[in-house]
Amino acid sequence: MSRKSIVKETFTGTFSQTKSGFGFVMCEGEEDDIFVRADDTKGAMHGDTVEVKLVKASVSGRRREGKIINIIERKTEHIVGTLERSRNFAFVIPDNKRLINDLFIPKAKINGAKHGQKVEAVITDYGKPGVKKPEGEIISVLGFPEDKGVDILSVAKDFGLPEGFAKETQKEAHAIEKTVSEEEMRGRKDLRDWVTITIDGEDAKDLDDAVTLTFCDDVYTLGVHIADVTNYVKEGSALDAEALERGTSIYLVDRVIPMLPKALSNGICSLNAGVDRLALSCIMTIDRYGNVLSHEIAETVINVNHRMSYNEVNNIVTGKKEYKKYDDVADMLMLMKELSELRIGIRQKKGAIDFDFPESKIILDKKGKPIDIKPYERNVATRIIEEFMLVTNETIAEDYYWQELPFIYRSHESPDIMKMRELSVFISNFGYKVRTVGSEIHPMEVQKLLAQIQGVPEEDLISRLTLRSMKRAKYTTGADGHFGLAAKYYCHFTSPIRRYPDLMIHRIIKENLKGKLDEERIDHYNEILPDIAGFSSKMERRAEEAEREVHKLKKAEYMLDHIGESYDGIISGVTGWGIYVALANTVEGMVRVEDMYDDDYEFEENRYRMTGRYSGKTYELGQRVRVVVVRASVETRTVDFMFDEVIDYGS
Repeated sequence: MSRKSIVKETFTGTFSQTKSGFGFVMCEGEEDDIFVRADDTKGAMHGDTVEVKLVKASVSGRRREGKIINIIERKTEHIVGTLERSRNFAFVIPDNKRLINDLFIPKAKINGAKHGQKVEAVITDYGKPGVKKPEGEIISVLGFPEDKGVDILSVAKDFGLPEGFAKETQKEAHAIEKTVSEEEMRGRKDLRDWVTITIDGEDAKDLDDAVTLTFCDDVYTLGVHIADVTNYVKEGSALDAEALERGTSIYLVDRVIPMLPKALSNGICSLNAGVDRLALSCIMTIDRYGNVLSHEIAETVINVNHRMSYNEVNNIVTGKKEYKKYDDVADMLMLMKELSELRIGIRQKKGAIDFDFPESKIILDKKGKPIDIKPYERNVATRIIEEFMLVTNETIAEDYYWQELPFIYRSHESPDIMKMRELSVFISNFGYKVRTVGSEIHPMEVQKLLAQIQGVPEEDLISRLTLRSMKRAKYTTGADGHFGLAAKYYCHFTSPIRRYPDLMIHRIIKENLKGKLDEERIDHYNEILPDIAGFSSKMERRAEEAEREVHKLKKAEYMLDHIGESYDGIISGVTGWGIYVALANTVEGMVRVEDMYDDDYEFEENRYRMTGRYSGKTYELGQRVRVVVVRASVETRTVDFMFDEVIDYGS
């Protein structure tokens, strides 16, 4: 079909560019994206909002092809990269490989930056394809790549992550009293005589949740106490505005970019042991089977007895170690283990899905160099806190749903049925199946699959592919349900120090408790909450992407010191250009087709495998293999392997 025979159609969407120059336009409401050749981009950059005209229709399963005719909105205004300097001019080579054009810097706009340094530049002229390169000006020098912390700072700058807080925000934070006054405690429920503990990671400083548990008359009384952040972060304040703009705290291996200044997050808002703190508490009465019978939400005053770590609590409840200093809470901890197990049982019966991936912790030396990668281990203690936060979030969400008040929910839609059917076809190769009924799937089916694959070599692979088949959770103003948790009502209430939706929920709850949620305030929240929910979801995605990039960078740097070493792994992806292999330490790399010298390999897309044309040797998803590290690049954040040997499943 010729281009001339196509009826002219135009669409608006987001341009996603590859490092090769071509790309795809993703249009809202359109099921398939539109392919754009490198010479048809009209100078559009990755992330731009563009207008695209169709030049070739979808034929025989092939993507539609288009040509960008207008750039509606530029996404990229700043570029972070490496400066290549000449006598009279310079270029910035972008770190983001999807930005394919180097940025020209005139001599007058280099502003003292040196050759080889990491810099941030603002684009002053986007140029014209084939005529003029994009042009810019250096606005900050980050340092040389080998300088401590410059690599992570570059990622932070590239994603537009905030650095320090604005002066007005800092001024407000430092003006807040460091201790709780009698006036602030007046009218609150006084729980300072309750035995209360916090359980967090050993290096945590922003402690926003504390727990209390008793058992009497055949019922549990669980108190979950959350830092009353809104007592200090008032609507319309500079603190509030900047917290909304940030959306969430971001964790980048060697640094935290907090949502709130440390004066609050690590100070008056942190539920530190031995000091009076203001909280918003959800006190639940739970029967001996783990069912919530009733609850009370109240503004409270607490005084934490002990700041405990996950390891300490795990040691106590599993009998590994005793601590004399915690004798007064040892019985309560065993009670917490008991209740959490009951709650896990209830969630499992409902069909809740528990993806237990080994999240990685990258250990750095004093110079910022990665020296070890360890998986974060979930244990009994982490599950206790997880379950108590889950039941609290569910209880609060259901309460406010039935009150029919404005609210922000945490929603997770059912998976796309076609993606689940594709998953079903793939896992059938391993002897597993996922049952779908019409256009629906029950979370119980996914739960059953995850239970079946526990302990088998392909467990991690199938778990990750299953997760990828699901939709992303997001914030909404309607209670759309949470598929993964098999929960009809769910919200984020328990982390107002590091998530803005939680802070907003606290504000609504407190106004409601005080009888101030009148018609005018309801209208106000109905007006602002949709934008807050959407923006918070967007900031959450940005944080996740930045955190993922930093991990890729540091993992590549770590593997640089292990070139030539062999590792056992599992094939996690098969493509036409190479085979992805995931190691036990969570590092993922690729065996490139050009490095597979022993045969001429053909990619069988429908079967997720490579097959040697002459030998018949196959490499397929889930296969255990042994690989050798041959290359690693911090610049591209990639690791390359070569196959050493294939491990027989029976070995």
